Amino acid sequence: MRLEASIDVSGLLLQYGLPFRGHDESESSINQGFFLGLLRWHGDKHPDVGKVILENAPQNDTLTCPMIQKDIANACAKETLKAIIGDLNGDYFGISVDESKDISHEEQMALVLLFVSKNGEVVERFIGLVHVSDTSACSLKKAIYSLLSVHSLSPSKIRGQGYDGASNMKGEINGLKTLIMKDSPSAYYIHCFAHQLQLTLVAIAKKHLDVEDFFDHVSNVLNVVGGSFKRRDLLRDHQAKKLEQLFESGEVKKGQGLHQERGLQRLGDTRWGSHFKTLDSFIVIFSSIVHVLEVIELEGSTSSDRNQAEYLLTKIKTFKFIFVLHLMLKVLAMSNELSMILQKKDQDIVNAVEFLNITKKRLQDMRENGWESLLDDVSSFCDVHDILIPKLDESYFPGKSKRKSSGVSYEHHLCVEVFFVVIDVQLQELNDRFDVVSSDLLLGMGSLNTVNSFSNFDKGKIMTLAKCYPSEFDDGKIRDLSYQLDTFIIHMRSGNPKFSNLQGIRDLAKALVEENLAETYSLVYLLVKLTLILPVATATVERAFLSMKHIKNEVRNSIGNQYLNDCLVCYIERDVFINVSNDVIIDHFQNMKTRRGQL
Repeated sequence: MRLEASIDVSGLLLQYGLPFRGHDESESSINQGFFLGLLRWHGDKHPDVGKVILENAPQNDTLTCPMIQKDIANACAKETLKAIIGDLNGDYFGISVDESKDISHEEQMALVLLFVSKNGEVVERFIGLVHVSDTSACSLKKAIYSLLSVHSLSPSKIRGQGYDGASNMKGEINGLKTLIMKDSPSAYYIHCFAHQLQLTLVAIAKKHLDVEDFFDHVSNVLNVVGGSFKRRDLLRDHQAKKLEQLFESGEVKKGQGLHQERGLQRLGDTRWGSHFKTLDSFIVIFSSIVHVLEVIELEGSTSSDRNQAEYLLTKIKTFKFIFVLHLMLKVLAMSNELSMILQKKDQDIVNAVEFLNITKKRLQDMRENGWESLLDDVSSFCDVHDILIPKLDESYFPGKSKRKSSGVSYEHHLCVEVFFVVIDVQLQELNDRFDVVSSDLLLGMGSLNTVNSFSNFDKGKIMTLAKCYPSEFDDGKIRDLSYQLDTFIIHMRSGNPKFSNLQGIRDLAKALVEENLAETYSLVYLLVKLTLILPVATATVERAFLSMKHIKNEVRNSIGNQYLNDCLVCYIERDVFINVSNDVIIDHFQNMKTRRGQL
């Protein structure tokens, strides 16, 4: 009963990532921590448990000592991982890996598995965090193989690798992906789509002088306006007053969740979506930003502050700045939608490529038909904020010079040299960085797409895809696959309602299992699984590091690596953890050979 009570309380704390111990756990302390506090609360609700707990002082109570708490956490994590590995059932899987420093500046590597469960559902599961002494490819490979070995998983079953673009990860000679492919040639590498998307933006800023200058001005504004608490308060107060005026005039309506306070997020080359959020807020609170800069211009404590504010005002209150602001917001809005899609857990490589193509089509449509609407938006914004609108048919003078004309009109400069070029660079970067999309691997996977009654079905491309996996498809199975595909496509297009409204290959895998057709079309199902376990983005790994910062924080900075890993497994995979019964955890706990306390 006492052990079960301790496990109940431990499970609750692990599920929510809460600390066990308090600052002072003595009898007279009023801050004994969550574990003892909840255990006593539990005892009050269950007198038999409470009597035993209250009869023992915390420092003498074996089941409440820190070592046993760690053992319980370890038992919970081990049983959670056991359930995950059982769902994998020895099948093929993909891996996503990344490394990051924790609050104690220790380098930690997170490993996530991507696989198709027994029910035909695609799942991503965090299976461990490992401290690595260095981040060389060899060290990371050793750590990955060691962690897989703990769970009796063979590296030969890896069929997909997903990392960021660091050289130690994607290097062609000694990178991690190359080292793993030497052991498992079909463990194809996908550079995180979300990371590549962010790099396209960085490329635009570096390749276009006007865009580079624009982001420099935005960054400087953020530094000045957010440079002190006083300035941030001034920004918030002006927003509140502006909003109240809009309420009174009836231009906006009140409502729960509407008109929330806007801040200015700093730009970051590696923070997905930060540029879009910043520019979106910049437009919404532009008048408040101008107000703060005007106050600094007049009341700044130093001449340097006043001069800087004056300079920034002259830059942001120009038609060209507002034009680039609206242009980049529209371009980034399309990229941001794609970025959000790529970070979803239920995303597969075929859908990701489909959405990538949609984004490119939207950019092309904007290039062909979006000039007039963009110009209207910019002009309207300038009218509202009293910004001078130049005559577009007059000559354009670059820089500060008013004598040396560029030889083109203002409209030509904005349209041809900015609007067209920015979109063309974005499209070119998307094509160059996502070159994997045109590979035989992806073309074959796209042919398995179920949308519009398998309209993309191409037997030749699917057969080529199968040949990319020689270990799974020898000559005999290639021949068998050819026969299966002929029957398969007729069956899928026969009008069976189960297969007529599928939204993608993810739905196809699940439907084949539910209809008991996974064995009938075993080779097709195998190809579908291999497609689904190619990682799209490292978003799940990134979320694991956010969880790590939640658990190992400034207050809990001395938490050990094993304990940290156990807490993370239960916290991140709590949907699995909550289904692990207490009886199983108790059995594991009681049979632990290395348990640090005796019952």
